[in-house]
Formats: sequence, C-alpha cells, structure tokens
Amino acid sequence: MFGEFTKRSCHVLRTAIAVCLAVSLAPWVGHAQERPDETTAELSRRVTELSALVRQLQARVDELEGKPRASGPPVASTSNTAAPAQSVAPQDLPAPSAPSSATSLLGGTTINFMLDGYYGYNFNNPIGRVNLLRAYDVSSNSFSLNQADVVLENAADPAHGKRFGLRLDLQFGQATETLQGNTANELRPNVWRNIFQSYGTYVAPVGSGLTVDFGKWASSLGIEGNYTKDQMNYSRSFWFDFLPFYHTGARVNYKFNDTIAVNYWVTNGTQQTEPFNNFKDQLIGLSLQPHKNVAWTINYYLGQEHPDVQYLPTATGSDLPTQQGTPFEPIPNAPKGKLHILDTYLTWQASPKLTLAVEGDYVIQRLMTSSPPDHTTGGAVYARFQLTPKIAIAGRTEYLSDRGGLFTGATQAVKETTLTFEQRLANGFLLRQEWRRDFSNHPYFLTDMLGLLKKEQNTATIGLVWWFGGKEGGW
Repeated sequence: MFGEFTKRSCHVLRTAIAVCLAVSLAPWVGHAQERPDETTAELSRRVTELSALVRQLQARVDELEGKPRASGPPVASTSNTAAPAQSVAPQDLPAPSAPSSATSLLGGTTINFMLDGYYGYNFNNPIGRVNLLRAYDVSSNSFSLNQADVVLENAADPAHGKRFGLRLDLQFGQATETLQGNTANELRPNVWRNIFQSYGTYVAPVGSGLTVDFGKWASSLGIEGNYTKDQMNYSRSFWFDFLPFYHTGARVNYKFNDTIAVNYWVTNGTQQTEPFNNFKDQLIGLSLQPHKNVAWTINYYLGQEHPDVQYLPTATGSDLPTQQGTPFEPIPNAPKGKLHILDTYLTWQASPKLTLAVEGDYVIQRLMTSSPPDHTTGGAVYARFQLTPKIAIAGRTEYLSDRGGLFTGATQAVKETTLTFEQRLANGFLLRQEWRRDFSNHPYFLTDMLGLLKKEQNTATIGLVWWFGGKEGGW
C-alpha cells in the first residue's frame, strides 16, 4: 500500500511541476509578445526562480522513489521550517565536480592490448624457413606470433591543468628478438627485452608548452612504426629494419604554432637502453605542416655506435669487474667513428580516400674517425586507397643502396615492391593479405640448398591483428 501511495505522490508532484511551469510562464510569454522590451528581463528572472523550484520538487520526487540524489548544486530542504529558496543566476551555480581518480580506472589511465600474428610462405623454400631482410615477418611456412603488446598510458593534459604523464609499452613474441635483442647494440638485452617504451612526460609552462620526456621511447626516424595496425602494409620496409627502433634519454618538443614544431634529443645511442660508451647521441628535428593535409618531418641524428666495453657472461674465475654479476672488460683503443643520419618523410592526404607518402634517407658511418665512410642511401614511396569503409589496398616500393654493407652485410642495392589488401572485419580486428618481392643486383637470398643463393625472394603473407583499449588514434 505504501508503494502505491508513493507512486501516486510522485505522479502528483510531476503533474504539479508541469502545471506550475505552464501557469507561471503563460502570462509572461503572452505579454512578451505584445511588449518584448519591458518583459525580457522579468521573464528571465521568473525562469530562474522556477528553475530553483523545479530542483526542489525533483529532489522530493527522487526521495520518494528511493533514488540517490543527483550531483549538482545543493538543493534547499523541503521541511516546513526551511528558509525559502533564493534566486541564483545560472552563471553562479557551482560546476559539477569532476570524477575522482578513485572512481575512474587508474586515474584516467588507458589500458590497451594488441595481438599480431601471421602465416607467410617464401617461394624460395629457404633452408631454416628464414625470410632475409625482414624486421618482423621473419619466418616462412610457419604460423607465427609476431607480437603481443600491453600499452598503459596516462597522458599529460595541460589544457586542464595536468602537466605530467606516463607511458609504458610491454612487448612479447617474435618481434622482441628483432626490436630488443640485438647484441650489437644492447650489451645485456635480456634485462630490457620486454620493455619497448617507458617514459614520463612533463609539459613545462614555457610559451605554448615545452614537452619534456625522460626514459625509453620509440624512434621517430623513418616513417613506419612498431604497431602493425597503424601502418599501410603488414610487413615493414628495409628502412624500418635498418634505422633505429628506440632510444633512451631525454627529449624536448616545442610547438611554435600549428605549422612548425622542433625536437631535440640526447640519448644513450641507437637501440641502447644503457650506454656502451661515453658519447651521448643527439637529434634535432623539424616537424612542418604547411597544409592541413600535409605533414613533413626532417631529422638529423649524430651518434657514435662503437662500444668501449664488452660483456663476458661465461667468464669464470677472473678478476674482471662485474655489473650485476656479469663480467666485462674494456676494449683497448675502442673505435670512435661517428654515425650521421639525415632522414625525411612527407605524408599527403590527397583525398579522403587516398593517402600518399614518401621517405628519403642518407646514412654515413665510420669505424675510426679517419676511416673512409660506409654509405647507405635511398628511400621509399607509399600509397593507400580506401575502397570502402572496410576495404583498402596499399602499395610500397623502395630502394636501398648499401655501400659498405651497413644493413645487409654486403655491398649491394636491394629493392622491394609490396602490395597489401586490407579488410577491417570488425572494430579492432584487421586482416591483411600481402604479396611482396625483394630483389638485389647480386645473389643474396636463401634457397632450399645451402650455398645456392638467388637474386630475389617472393613471399605471400596473411596477417591478423586484434586490439582494444581506451587509447584513440595511433599507438
């Protein structure tokens, strides 16, 4: 019976609200039509008073229905002894309180996951099922887990008073051996293998905001990146495989306006989480956006990629110094030749469906400061066309002249052409089918016979990518 009484009471109160509004406003609306200049201010005052009354009545309805009180400005008591509600101008009402970090997931941190796998077939049928010169799709005739990723990000938001942020990317699977496990760069790769990125951000209140990052981050040398879902093709280019994957150190970015931004880095080296010499590499970069559909990046990188120590994990019974238990010894007369990378790439959104891009690179490295340089030069051209909202095709062609064998280990010119057919089966689920041809001006690629090499390798690949999480845009 009490429930029925409550329902009737709520219905009566709602009806009263509607009647009050209609009765109170009708005379003023009619009068406003006759003499608008005299009644506009009075009508505004009347509406404000009625708004306060409606809030009181709505609170009473919620109380009778057993609903929690909505957040917002305080509502006057409905007891007989309460003072009458006062008129409050809309601009004076307190803003609703923002949700606290306790009520949001890790204080606004997005948690994101990605799984990337493939099956590829090399028509050379190479011994060991090895695709040479590939960064990630390294295996032929094999169901392969390229990478499994967990990305946690709590980005800085200086526009809302939050000047610091954090990011952590954990990576597992086949790609970690390429990305993190190169012993030519990492003296202790296993210590860092599964941490692809880990850095903190602070946006200093300097001009439009000076962004400072400290830690380990993905390199922006070269147009392609780590996460397959953000690339035009499934496989990566020669230049992605050759240029640095990541750096550890400090970097700053300053955006002068919507057209020009500059970057400056100081790092331990190329793909060095911890340094193996005393030289600190540096990068200066320029990001330009001369048109809303055009983005152009220019980078110059100076490094010294020759170690002055070597680790001997199997050494026993020696008097060598150790780092966390691993013996190491200095390299006498360690080489100090420099590395120079000039890297530039441009992306043009030619139409809503057509994206074009071009990249050019010039790399010089010396062993000793007086040594003749090894040169690696070339570039790549990209195109992607969105046929339907769920289907796209993409192509890439590139050229890399490797004089001195910095990339391939032999002086040669390598080229490749790739065609990719993409189907977005669902939001966060991508299927890519790809045909690729790599070729050289010298026999280089493996076949089914040891010692017999070919000038080309042709591969067909099916790649599947799943991802979900709160992070929007590219990872």
